[in-house]
Amino acid sequence: MRTFRKIGLIFTLLSIPSFLSAQVSTTDYERAEQFLQFNLEKHIYNRWVEPIWQESGNAFIYSVTTRKGVEYFSVIPSTKSKTPAFDQAKLATLLTDSLKVEVKPFELPIARVAIVGKDEVLFWAKGKQWIYNTSNNLLQSKQNESTLTNKESLSPDGNWIAFIKEGNFFLREKRTGTESQLTSDGTPENGYGHNLDWDFTKNDSRGEPNDYIVEAYWTSDSKKLIVPRFDRRNVRRLQLYKVDVEGYQSEIVSYERGLAGDTVLTMVDFYLFDVNKKKAIRVDLPSNPAFLGTGFYTFDGCPKAYHVKYSRGYKTRELFEVDLETGETRSVLVESYPKTFVDLYTETLDVNYDKNEFVWRSEQDGWCHLYRYDLSIGKIKNQITKGDFYVYGIEHFDKKNGTIWFMAGGVDKRKDPYQKYLYSITLDGKNQKLLTPEDATHDIRMSPDKKIFVDNYSSCTDPNVAVVRQMKDGKQIMTVEQTDIDDLVKKGWKPAETFSMLADDGKTMRCGMIIKPTNFDPTKKYPVIDGTYTGPHTIRAPKTFSRSVLNMDLSLAELGFVVINIDGRGSAYRSKEFHDISYARLGYGLVDHVYVINKLAEKHSYIDVDRVGIYGHSAGGYDATRALLLFPEFYKVGVSSAGDHDHRMEKVWWPELYQGFPVDTQYHNQSNVTNASKLKGHLMIVTGDLDNNVNPSATYKLAGELTKANKDFELIVLPNDNHGTCYWNKYFIRKRWDFFVKNLLGLEHPREYKIK
Repeated sequence: MRTFRKIGLIFTLLSIPSFLSAQVSTTDYERAEQFLQFNLEKHIYNRWVEPIWQESGNAFIYSVTTRKGVEYFSVIPSTKSKTPAFDQAKLATLLTDSLKVEVKPFELPIARVAIVGKDEVLFWAKGKQWIYNTSNNLLQSKQNESTLTNKESLSPDGNWIAFIKEGNFFLREKRTGTESQLTSDGTPENGYGHNLDWDFTKNDSRGEPNDYIVEAYWTSDSKKLIVPRFDRRNVRRLQLYKVDVEGYQSEIVSYERGLAGDTVLTMVDFYLFDVNKKKAIRVDLPSNPAFLGTGFYTFDGCPKAYHVKYSRGYKTRELFEVDLETGETRSVLVESYPKTFVDLYTETLDVNYDKNEFVWRSEQDGWCHLYRYDLSIGKIKNQITKGDFYVYGIEHFDKKNGTIWFMAGGVDKRKDPYQKYLYSITLDGKNQKLLTPEDATHDIRMSPDKKIFVDNYSSCTDPNVAVVRQMKDGKQIMTVEQTDIDDLVKKGWKPAETFSMLADDGKTMRCGMIIKPTNFDPTKKYPVIDGTYTGPHTIRAPKTFSRSVLNMDLSLAELGFVVINIDGRGSAYRSKEFHDISYARLGYGLVDHVYVINKLAEKHSYIDVDRVGIYGHSAGGYDATRALLLFPEFYKVGVSSAGDHDHRMEKVWWPELYQGFPVDTQYHNQSNVTNASKLKGHLMIVTGDLDNNVNPSATYKLAGELTKANKDFELIVLPNDNHGTCYWNKYFIRKRWDFFVKNLLGLEHPREYKIK
């Protein structure tokens, strides 16, 4: 008996799963910390060129972080020259004397740098404007021009300042300071030019007033301007509780926010102001909810203005022409998609008034393309771009010669359909030319004279290169910068593995990437974390080098996970059919996520499909929770931050665009709140208590339903954090690590590790 018991005891001890005593070490957490975005970017140099063009010609200046620090360079493309913009050591000495603090040459406290003369550089430092003469090494402070407040709008010719005060609209002549009050019947809650600013919060506990900013649309000749009048009387305001760190009592702050299905919303009318006559005429447009659009287009030499009006539910948009003398309007074009929606992100308009035509972007043939229309009758003259590819918009329209430069993805079927390239084409749809041929995503900045452009291009595996090219043919003039990633490689970084795969329909291609830890061992099995964001207005998988490296995925992988990004059906920048599949069923892309991860596991033995987690923020936070509710047998662990868990609680435009209007049973079906009782896995939900994008009440309401259903979950509320800071909160980053390590990896984690 004794022998039997001893053997049984030994057997029991040997049968204890190893993970109960195993632990992810502090060293592992330290390595993960080094792969956080704000640490990795310190080891990447010369990675981007943002040109500040001279007013005349096409020379430019730019700054870039090098191994020395921040350096400033001047580029003259005509001579293919790149030189230091000025002697930084000399300028540092002069600034040290002027500011009475030590200034280091490659840590200059300057901003808004511009070349203003052959030998002069203008910049701001410590709240002052300065002129530095590089030839004689003289530094002078400049008399600062009074800067505009957010309640003021400067005319294009610089002679007039339009401003708002207590609901009314005023003009001030800049030269003389003479003011004219143009309206007298406005109030702060029914005011002229009092913008619909959903980001502004006011402290109700302290009785703060609303602080609206100006919205006005000038004509290019500065003689007229169109001003919206916002009627926000009785509209909804959402509340937040702010922890007063100076005392012991919370305070209430609020902000203007319509929710999906609301019947009382901020409404807008428009008024046309004549600068010389100091008179206003109401524009002949019907009152409309302000969230459906308040903008106007004006064009050089064009006596008309143009406005795009969306219907509630976004099934229709209508282009109106506004007479700038009478305020009368004419309907030019109506575009409708009665079964789904017209995507407001495809709105592009460029009018060539002299030739009685305009260019319009539309998905009417099933892909996003450019069309030429007759302005007088609103009929198509011809389709400009055509094919199974997506046009992102117009970069330049040479109206004299009838040539358009545009960005597009998917033209070359051999390349990633989401990579952006620059093309030119003539208005008749002929002579389409590729101007940026490298297999990469291209980001361009055109010179004022439209003869050259700076092209920053990279892929998720290849670092950024910045070159200067000719507009006419894309011919490369010179290389300006090549990203230095030597230190990144020394840290063990390797490019992510990209993949493409057909959906279960056998015809629709989806794209994604796999991120592995730097100490990856192909003989082991790794749990999977799905980094998600299925919001239909964008994509998740990175297409540039910076986005592929500077994110949260890499640090998670370092803890012993394989992180996967997938852009499933229902996301943006593909065909209308591809996009529409998520209409009225937000989060549909998760179906593709499950399918793809299972297929990847069949191909790669290192993927453990029995241990899959998911994390996301905002719309991705909705996904992370919904994944556990919709696929409880597949997703075992989820971390959901700032999730819009019920779209009836979301800002009015986003769900009404993608989920539909009026609010119906689909909102109920898609809600994480109403499906909370289905939870099986391990869920952490997180919110910042000052989130004025996705109100914390969505997370609180989900927590309430999970509690009613007697479900185990973790709730973290981050005091004084808003929508963005919640995502970057170091405490939350560490808690997310802990949660996945414990519940998905099955190991213990270091206690209270502090991210430095």
